[in-house]
Amino acid sequence: MNRQKKLQQLFKAKAKKASAKLAPKSKDKYISKADRLKLATEAGQEPVTAGETPAE
Repeated sequence: MNRQKKLQQLFKAKAKKASAKLAPKSKDKYISKADRLKLATEAGQEPVTAGETPAE
């Protein structure tokens, strides 16, 4: 592999990383189960566990 090809590879790789960093994230930030329960109790809602069904 010659020097020009190596340089072009490096530039492409850096450009790809930079554009990936600027791109919008497709997934939401992960919120742990404990944090979800805490947020639910702060909101005044009773947390629903997997075995229970919400009362309607």
